[in-house]
This record gives sequence, C-alpha cells and structure tokens, in this order.
Amino acid sequence: MFAVHLLAFHFTKLKEDQIKKVDRYLYHMRLSDDVLLDVMARFQAEMVRGLGRDTNPTATVKMLPSFVRSLPDGSEKGDFLAVDVGGSQFRAHRVKVFDDGKQSSQLESKFYPTPKAVIQGNGAELFDYIADCLLDFMETKNLKHKKLPLGFTFSFPCKQTKLEEGVLLGWTKHFKVRGVQDTDVVSSLRKALQKHKDIDLDVLALVNDTVGTMMTCGYDDQHCEVGLIIGTGTNACYMEEMRHIDLVEGDEGRMCINTEWGAFGDDGALDDLRTEFDRELDLGSLNPGKQLFEKMISSLYLGELVRLILLKMTKEGLLFNGKVSTALLTKGKIEMKHVSAMEKYKEGLSNTKEILTELNLCPSEEDCIAVQHVCTIVSFRSANLCAAALAAILTRLRENKKLLRMRTTVGIDGGLYKTHPQYAKRLHKVVRRLVPNCDVRFLLSVSGSGKGAALVTAVAYRLAAQRKQIDAALAPFLLSLETLREVKNKMRTELEYGLKRETQASATVKMLPTYVCGTPDGTEQGKFLALDLGGTNFRVLLVKIRSGRRRSVQMYNKIFAIPLEIMQGTGEELFDHIVQCIADFLEYMGIKGARLPLGFTFSFPCRQASIDKGTLVGWTKGFKATDCEGEDVVDMLREAIRRRNEFDLDIVAVVNDTVGTMMTCGYEDPNCEIGLIAGTGSNVCYMEDMKNIEIVEGNEGKMCINTEWGAFGDNGCIDNIRTKYDKEVDEGSLNPGKQRYEKMTSGMYLGEIVRQILIDLTKQGLLFRGQISESLRKRGIFETKFLSQIESDRLALLQVRRILQQLGLDSTCEDSIIVKEVCGAVSKRAAQLCGAGLAAIVEKKRENRGVERLQITVGVDGTLYKLHPHFSRVLQETVKELAPQCDVTFMLSEDGSGKGAALITAVAKRLHNVGQK
Repeated sequence: MFAVHLLAFHFTKLKEDQIKKVDRYLYHMRLSDDVLLDVMARFQAEMVRGLGRDTNPTATVKMLPSFVRSLPDGSEKGDFLAVDVGGSQFRAHRVKVFDDGKQSSQLESKFYPTPKAVIQGNGAELFDYIADCLLDFMETKNLKHKKLPLGFTFSFPCKQTKLEEGVLLGWTKHFKVRGVQDTDVVSSLRKALQKHKDIDLDVLALVNDTVGTMMTCGYDDQHCEVGLIIGTGTNACYMEEMRHIDLVEGDEGRMCINTEWGAFGDDGALDDLRTEFDRELDLGSLNPGKQLFEKMISSLYLGELVRLILLKMTKEGLLFNGKVSTALLTKGKIEMKHVSAMEKYKEGLSNTKEILTELNLCPSEEDCIAVQHVCTIVSFRSANLCAAALAAILTRLRENKKLLRMRTTVGIDGGLYKTHPQYAKRLHKVVRRLVPNCDVRFLLSVSGSGKGAALVTAVAYRLAAQRKQIDAALAPFLLSLETLREVKNKMRTELEYGLKRETQASATVKMLPTYVCGTPDGTEQGKFLALDLGGTNFRVLLVKIRSGRRRSVQMYNKIFAIPLEIMQGTGEELFDHIVQCIADFLEYMGIKGARLPLGFTFSFPCRQASIDKGTLVGWTKGFKATDCEGEDVVDMLREAIRRRNEFDLDIVAVVNDTVGTMMTCGYEDPNCEIGLIAGTGSNVCYMEDMKNIEIVEGNEGKMCINTEWGAFGDNGCIDNIRTKYDKEVDEGSLNPGKQRYEKMTSGMYLGEIVRQILIDLTKQGLLFRGQISESLRKRGIFETKFLSQIESDRLALLQVRRILQQLGLDSTCEDSIIVKEVCGAVSKRAAQLCGAGLAAIVEKKRENRGVERLQITVGVDGTLYKLHPHFSRVLQETVKELAPQCDVTFMLSEDGSGKGAALITAVAKRLHNVGQK
C-alpha cells in the first residue's frame, strides 16, 4: 500500500515539475486577467475605428455591415434553399419554416466535397461547381419544378451594400480562387445558375457563416444577438445600433455587423503578445502578415503552433532526448484533432503517448506530461483571446442599451468549440469573469449556418411583406402637393362662405368677428388683469404696460387647474370656480380692492356682437359644461363675480387665444396680422378688411376675424383625405362629426390617431407580436407629448422602447422603428394640413392688399408647434410651397395669449378714449 502511495506521489511530483518547466518555457503565452482586459480595450477601440467612415479604411477590424436588420421573430414561414460555402465541404440545404406558433422548422441537407482544384482554381469553375451541386440537390429532393428563394452562406470577408450583394475583400481558410477578389460573388453565382435553364432560382440574401449562426440560434432564442465561429476560422458578428454605423445611411434600428475579427492585430496592435512561434507560423502561411488574430486562436493553426513549440523544445533537448523526428519537421503533421485528443485528461496520458508514438517519437512519461501541457497552454490562450474580444462585443452591446446589467445569448458554431474537450468550458468561464455585469447564455448552433442563410432569407421575406402592409396603412397619410393645393383651395372657399351674409349661417368655418379693430401702437399703458381659459389649466395675470422710450410689459401670473368634473359639470360651477381662482390671485397680489380693466381670453368659438360680448357657439377641447352654449360668457362671468360679492372688475374685452397670440406678437412686430394656435386645439385669426366682412356694418378699416377653422370639413368637403383611423377617433370623441379639421391637426387628437393605427397594425401581426395589451386598449393613453418625444432626432430607439414600456407596450427594436414611423406620418400630415390652411389665409391677405408679393408675420403659440421636433419646419415648408408669392415670418409668442388679452384691453381703452375725445 505504501508503495502505491509512493508511486502516486512520485507521479504527481513529476507532473508538477514538467508543468513548471513548460510554464517557464511558454511564459508569454500565459495571459493574466489584466492582460485580457487590455486586449478587450484594444479590440473595443478597433471596433470604433471600423465603424467610423473616416477611420474604417485604416482599421484592421473591418466591421462590415451585413444588411441583416432583424432577427427572427417566430412569424417567419415558407420553403427556402441555402448553400453553404466556406469550409472543407459545400453544403446544400432545404429549410421549411412553419408559422405554427411553435417556431418549428425542418432541415434537409446534403454534403459535397471541396476539391482542391476548385478551391485553388478560377472563379468560373468555383461557381459552376456550386451550381452543379445545387442542381444535384434539387434533383435528389425533387425540387427542380419549384421556384424557391435561395440564401447564400459565403464564409469570407465581403463588403456588402445590400443584402443580396457582396464584393469579396480577400480569401481566407486556404481558399485561393483566382479572379473572384473585388467582384460581386452573388452575381457570379447567378450567372452560373442561369446556365441551367431547367431550374429557376434567385439569390435573395448573402450571409457570412457567423451571421448565419446568429440567425439560426436567434430562431430558437430571441435574446441571441451575437454570433461566434470558433473552428477552422474564427469570427464574430453582433447587432449594432444603426446610429453608430457611419458606413450605412440611416439612424433607425439595428444591423448585424460582421466584425471580421481575424485580422485584429494586422497593424501590430498585438505584437507584444505574439511569440516567436506565432511569427514563425505566420511566415510559413499562405498569407503572411494577415489574419494574425485568427492565427493565434483558430483550429486551422493551433496544431501547427504546437508542432513548432515541440520542435524547438526537442532541439533544445527539453523533449524526446533531443531526437527530432521527421514528423516534427513536417509542416501540418500535427493537427487540431491531435491537440484535442491529447487534452482528454480523463484518459490520462494514453492518448498523448499513442499520438506521439504514431509520429515516430519515443515519448517518456515526462515527455507526455510536457506535451499535454503545451497543448493546454496553446488552446487555453486561444480561449482567453477569444473571450477577451467577445467580452468587448458584449460590453459594447450593454453600453449601447444603457443597461447596468444585460441578459443576452451568444450563438456559437465551429469544430474547435464543439469537439475540443475543454474549450467551451474555458471560454465561458473567462467571458463571465471579464464581463461580470452580463448574464450570457452560450447556445450551440445545431443546424449550422446554412439554416441561418435560409432564415435570413425568411426574415427578408417577412420584412418585405410587413413593409407592404405598413405602407398600405400609412399611404393615406402621405399627401401629395396636388392634394394639399386642393385643401388650400377648399379652405379659401370656406373662408369666403363664412364672411358672406347669405352663406354665413351654413358655413363650417364661421369667421367670427372679434371687434378687435386695431393692433398695439406703443402708446398703451396702465395695469390690466387678464384671464386665460382654454385647456385643463386656467391662468390669471396682472399685466403692467409702460409706454414711451422705456416701453415694457411686466407680467405676474398664477396657474390653476380645472378638474374634469368642473369641465364637464354645470356652467355655474365652472364660472364660480373661475371667480374663486381670480379671488385667490387678487389676494395673492394684494390688489383685491382695485377695480382693474380685464381682458378675458376664452379659447372657444364665440359669436361676438361687440368686443365685450361673446356668445358661446359650442364647446371644444373636452369641455362639456352645461347651460353655456348660446349664452354670453361675459355675462356669466359678471354674474359669478356678483354671486361672490367680494370684488368688482371692469370686463373690457373677451378674446380668443388666437387673437391674443396675434396681439402679443403684434406688440413686437407691427407686421404681425395673423395669429396661429397649434397646440391642444388648432385655430387661426387674421386682420380682415371691413369691406369684406358682410356680417358687420361698416366698410372702413380692419377687424380681426377668428376663423374657428377647426370645423373645416364638417360639411364633408375633406372626407376624401380622412382615413378610417380619423373616423374612429371622431366617433369616439365628445363631439362626433364636429371639428373634423381640428381632429386631424391638433395635439388633443394626434396621439389617439396613432393609437388607432397601432391597434390595427398589431391586429395584422405587424407590432408587439400581435398582442394588444390592456394599456393600448385605453383611449387617450398615447398622449401627443409622446409623439414629440418619440420623433426627436436625438432619441435613440432604446429610449423609444422605454417610452413604450412606460405605456405598458413591450416592444422590440423593430416595433420601435414602426411606432416612430407611424408617429412621423401622423404629425407630418397634421403640419401639412395646417400649412395648407394657413397658405389660404396668407394668399387672401396678399389679394386684399393688391400686391404682387406679400411680407407678413404670423404670431404662433401652442405646444405642438413649440415642442414637436418637426411640426414647425414642415408647416413652414408647406406654406412656402403653397403660397410662393408670400414671404411669411413666423414669430413665437413667448408670453402666451394672456398678455395678448391685456394688450387688447389696453388697445380697446385707448381707442375708446380717442373716440370720447
């Protein structure tokens, strides 16, 4: 028993000594975590260089766009062919993908040898051979009569400008086919296929084997967004944000990037880590100085690396008693399969002894231990370097997503990973150590990259079909110039109807006289109160106007909320609430005893008989207070003040918010004669010649007309441009059939139009995996502020997804792109329609003045105009296009319509005083 223990101790000591000897000899191949983190940082920097337009030409890691923009989502279906070129065999595949809710697929494959004459011959021979293999496969599977889409896995670096095109940058993996480099390999395959008149195939997608691996695994695990090949060659791909890919136009969505990481270090970036053996191996290769990273980690070279190390150790007398066999001198004699076999530790040293004996070596036990450890160091270094580069990709993915912790899946294929007994375990362990904030699942690609090529084709098919459906849904929102001119002309007609005595009663655009007959001239002065009612908030303001050289306007205001129950209660309750707010403000300002002139901004359609009388025509913007329509709102306010019996006010003017906006801007710019509100509601006012206003006595001077254009189209004149979504929004509103133009152009309704479209697209299976969430069913959930946020150019899709998640919508990256597109279509149409209406007004102003060219300013207010990233630009462009003889300046109303009410009151007081004199 003691002898057995002594023997075991002796063997253990022997093993330790041999391992230490090899460790000392191959010291530079042992990489610490600090070194690996440094490699990781170098690779990250190289990725950035590869993605940049200016730095890509000199980058070694080419970061090639693959034009694969989407991973499988499970809804793919169809029958596809694929051919896989790039390894020791060609493979032809038929892939059936079933849309049965189980994400199932069926794969049939046939393997064909890769003759040396073909892979080192000319291009025509190569592609003819591939076409012949495909024809044979189709005959075998009885497919010659079918027209099937074909995916082409071509596992060499290609520069792609679209999915079905790829120019070969250079051969790898011992391929040396002449006349193919710098040509489009898809065109070459098509030409070869066209020689066979009895088959009808077209190549729809060119895919790198790495991308194919990611897609294959992505079909089974939707978290898979990285593909890794670690076999004869090595490469990685991953889904990159479009905004970071300078080489491709567009910022929306993601695209798979084929890193071509095998060339990492070709510029000397890894020279400090390359050993003398790496350099010797490189010099003896087919492509010296190229693919240096691949030569340090892929199975094509690891056996040769082991041979070179063993040869030198033997020459130095450290192995085999210094006897160099012919096998050790023969290039390629030790292969990766030998290295893998020698690392099967469970079988002790028997494999190692057997392999070395076959190589005509006479190994001692010490030799076997040393050789086994050399194999371990070489393959471990490979796993370490592979892990460092992969960790760089995972870190970039996590940073792109702005996550503290990320869950993702890496799809893997390749003989080294599959067959080496320790490789997978070592790789996983090192990756998890280098990126502790990533929860990584490694998924082996069982079906290979050929199935991936078919899936890329299937995804391309799905996206093309989805594109057609989305385009069809959004087509009615794309308004041609001709349609916009038609809207402008119809608006002009409706404006004229509203001004004429005999047609005014039946006109939809009411063209209400405001009795505001002048704009500020700079002599206004005094203290004025202003009320501003037009939405869910109500403002009370004290405005101090100073005239003369020190002309200025000072404002003090307080905002009060109007609860829904007050908005939709009785008129008496509403006006009592308003007076309560005024009392609070007067108390707050310490002016409760003063009887100040007051201007009342009341942003609802009113028919006015004078500047201080306004009869409510009808509520808009969600107000429904009873006993108000048909009543004079100034009288209702006076009665509410009398009921409270605490203070008295001199109500001088009732003003629409649009008029207030025009007056505010008119104080700064005397050329401002139009006011536009583009916010919760939509409306315009402008100064009209008295002679054109038939419903008011007098022909001298001008008067501001409140168009109330929100009702444009209530007579059906724009039904040709109303979509089914507009009709759904209208039918579900508080005032069906009314304010149709406003419902297409104002902030109160745009979000709801978007919601209706999203529901329709989800029902068609184009969004949110076809699942309509409870939140999406809620009317009003999609507020217009979300359109502004989602359409922001500065907003990454990740942030769009977060906004949708806040709304309870679990979206993919592709969903986010579609939602952004929907929002863009709805808001662009709103801005264009608003612009068409405004063009009708400015053209009328030009004709009124009888000038060839009009210069005029439009005062604008409203959250849609102010906050939406594109609304104001599209509106202005539309006006310019439709009214080319008008130079229109748009002036933002900084202080809102409340200041305008005070200015109107001041102007009215001034004009009243002039009249008295």
